[in-house]
Amino acid sequence: MSYEVAGADIVILAVLVLGLGHAINKRVPILDRANIPIPVTGGILCSLVVLGLSLVFDLALTFDMRLRDLLLLVFFSTIGLGAKLSSLAAGGRALVVLLVLAAAFLVLQDVTGVLLAMAFGAHPGYGLFAGSISFAGGHGTAIAWGEVAAESGLENAGTIGIAFATFGLIAGGVIGGPIAGKLITKRGLHAQPLNDPDVSTASDPSVDNDGRVLLPDILTTILMLAICVSLGDVVNRFLFNQGVLLPGFLTAMVVGIVITNARDALKRPVQADVIDTTSDVALNLFLAISLMSMDLSSLATAAGPILVALFFQMLLITVFATVIVFRLMGRDYDAAVISGGFVGLGLGATPVAIANMNAITSKYGPSAKAMLVVPLVGAFFIDIVNSLVIKFFLALPFMQH
Repeated sequence: MSYEVAGADIVILAVLVLGLGHAINKRVPILDRANIPIPVTGGILCSLVVLGLSLVFDLALTFDMRLRDLLLLVFFSTIGLGAKLSSLAAGGRALVVLLVLAAAFLVLQDVTGVLLAMAFGAHPGYGLFAGSISFAGGHGTAIAWGEVAAESGLENAGTIGIAFATFGLIAGGVIGGPIAGKLITKRGLHAQPLNDPDVSTASDPSVDNDGRVLLPDILTTILMLAICVSLGDVVNRFLFNQGVLLPGFLTAMVVGIVITNARDALKRPVQADVIDTTSDVALNLFLAISLMSMDLSSLATAAGPILVALFFQMLLITVFATVIVFRLMGRDYDAAVISGGFVGLGLGATPVAIANMNAITSKYGPSAKAMLVVPLVGAFFIDIVNSLVIKFFLALPFMQH
């Protein structure tokens, strides 16, 4: 017997999963100390319950993923609406350094994946799915490149990529927080107080004197997000027809960047508080749905090679984040938060990176620098760089056999 969770049902379940994750994190000290994001806790537990229902009662729950895919587009649209050109300039050296580190890591990640694929006697092309396609790229990139790989004769590459992306989503959320927390506590690091008077709610024009967000600003935000998703899809289809393969969320984000900078030029900036709140909601619901809908029984059939690859990728990013990223980003509190975000970025894509940093900063204090440079690198640059790295590897002679 099967039952499809869709529509309002999937929203209800996702909100309950987030509430469950919050309650468990508060009552299980080790989870709170490890800074595990709430959607990770609740989502994994829900997926285990779904597995139990299948094994014990022969009840198979399937999930309509259209809402999850829409939430991903909305989330990246909010990133685009917050990515002002002035912010790129403000990122300065830290932004450039993190981008270079991310590019170097993508190469190392693919080298690791290709070597593992060859060790298992598989075509090296599969190694890219055990590398940056699935881990740094996430589900969207794995699906997109999976279709290309299938046309080239790599059977089930898309399915394998989705499996890697799913495990990476879990791993990035599980180890990112503990890594940052260890760096913070071991070195006695502390957050710097924010001295920006513009941060106060009273000074935000989207909030009235009673602290309520104004309805026109909410409606304007909804309109802008709808335009980002719709126009982003049009741009993506056009580029696809021209032979340019990009994930849909990237074009939606670019439309958001154009909108927010155009409004700035017209002296009508977007309302940051409304965008930030929408981003948090979309991010948490996206992660909850992604994790609670995992088909653990299907993943178990290929668990051996997947877990081996995941182990080496986790080891690689742990060393890279703690030894290289932390040191080159300044060895301070901001660097520790960035390191935790980088782990999420490298294993579970941008949503996990931001979830990790939210979990860390909610406990130890704000990090304006981390919240600026990691989303900009993760959402604005890394997918473009990742595409170039993947194409570089595909052009190598041993990939043609």
